[in-house]
Amino acid sequence: MRKAEVVAAVKGGLLTLDEALQRYNMTLEEFANWERAIDRFGLNGLRTTRTAHYRALQERQQKF
Repeated sequence: MRKAEVVAAVKGGLLTLDEALQRYNMTLEEFANWERAIDRFGLNGLRTTRTAHYRALQERQQKF
């Protein structure tokens, strides 16, 4: 999974954040969303088909 590999490379020091943003043509916000999804939900959090499910779950958790 490319998203997880990019996040792991940055966290592991193989790529700087700036290098990753340039190389993969993404914004800081997009990278931060990937990182947050992995931290909260693991690799399944990066699946586009599950994004709405995890977003709703997160919103419900914030209410309590």
